[in-house]
Amino acid sequence: MPGKSPAFFLAFTKPFSVIFESLMQNSYTSERLAISPLTEKEAVFILTLVNTPGWLKFIGDRKVNNLKDAKAYIKKIKKIPTIKYWVVKLKENETSIGIITFIKRDYLAHHDIGFAFLPAYSKKGYAFEAAFIVLNEVSRQYKLNYVLATTVKNNTNSIKLLNRLGFKFEKEMEVDEQCLHIYNYPVNIETQ
Repeated sequence: MPGKSPAFFLAFTKPFSVIFESLMQNSYTSERLAISPLTEKEAVFILTLVNTPGWLKFIGDRKVNNLKDAKAYIKKIKKIPTIKYWVVKLKENETSIGIITFIKRDYLAHHDIGFAFLPAYSKKGYAFEAAFIVLNEVSRQYKLNYVLATTVKNNTNSIKLLNRLGFKFEKEMEVDEQCLHIYNYPVNIETQ
């Protein structure tokens, strides 16, 4: 698009609604991990994850205080067609250790990838491994030109992971009275 920054242009080979409809049917694996769509069976895991200190500090309190709340939270997520969550599990014992998200936010021009892991599984390469797989598979399958990521500026672990994945800082943006750092990942279409 002439006169527009490429960071604000997104091309699909399929309609937007088809992309999100089919995303949750995808599961991915690596040598150590199994990554599959979030289901209500993960309510106990979600209850634990959204109440970890890191989630509360960097993502926020989702008011998920018991199993009933966790199930309602999952149902709510699954009803919104622009929000996709995958649960990351260890292949060896099927322990749920984290999530990868793919969201089209109203205030962003492109999809946003996110991640959150239980503290016991951080700094072991799992978040990188899972995010790398989802980022590359989703970008390739749906021919996305750009994917974004957001974080708060004091979330140093998230920023390190985004840099390791190949994201580049783009700008600061104020959303709901909070300063977010926006990172972009220009997908190399030629290698897809």
